[in-house]
Amino acid sequence: MFNVNISIDDVSPHPLSSTRVLEQCYNLIEEFKDIKFTLFIPISYWRTMPPEQDRPDTRTESPLQIDLYKDFCEEIKNLPDENFEIGYHGLFHGIPQKSNNDEFQHLTHAEAVTKFERMFDVVELAGLKDKFRLVFRPPAWRMSGEAIKAAKDFGFKILTLSSKPQHKEIYNGEDKNFENIVYYNVNPPFDPLMLYDKTEIVYHACEWDKNYLDEKKTEELKSFLRANEENIDFCFMEDL
Repeated sequence: MFNVNISIDDVSPHPLSSTRVLEQCYNLIEEFKDIKFTLFIPISYWRTMPPEQDRPDTRTESPLQIDLYKDFCEEIKNLPDENFEIGYHGLFHGIPQKSNNDEFQHLTHAEAVTKFERMFDVVELAGLKDKFRLVFRPPAWRMSGEAIKAAKDFGFKILTLSSKPQHKEIYNGEDKNFENIVYYNVNPPFDPLMLYDKTEIVYHACEWDKNYLDEKKTEELKSFLRANEENIDFCFMEDL
């Protein structure tokens, strides 16, 4: 049997990286009753950089701090626990006025702890403390070795990282010292849908992203899961 988790990054109050992706999740649940999703939420998503060519302008004037968006919080709070778990995905996700993605790439231990503290404070203000698991994925899988040590010291139980050389180099070997690491292995359309003993299939909620879980990718995923259903155990991160 193959353990399979579906994760979705950047679920947020952003108008183009929103909870609309959940429509596709519920579509999948209709056929696969025990499918498991891990949603990674940036706690105060803030995109500040001009758009790339042929992409919409995704900048916001201020951080989209989740506790200020009550409807968003209620929707997350009411997700069925048998199908969904929630993980942390950074504070702003990027470095304001420098990058939309690299928030944890260059942090010291102390800087990372400060980020984690702010994330936890906002989640508590949002009334979602019991909904979030102690699972952290750094934006764009980029995380300094010192930030990895800080995550361990802060009490995170699971880190979800990348085994690609350009990311492993950033970790400076500290990923080897963290007990529970999940390395993603399928990222459609950049990686083909296939099964590993432990399979994490990663999508995004960003509608401008080629990896966005849209209707077409949902149908592709359905066909893949249908063809392999007898050999799949759907699971959350703790079983990967």
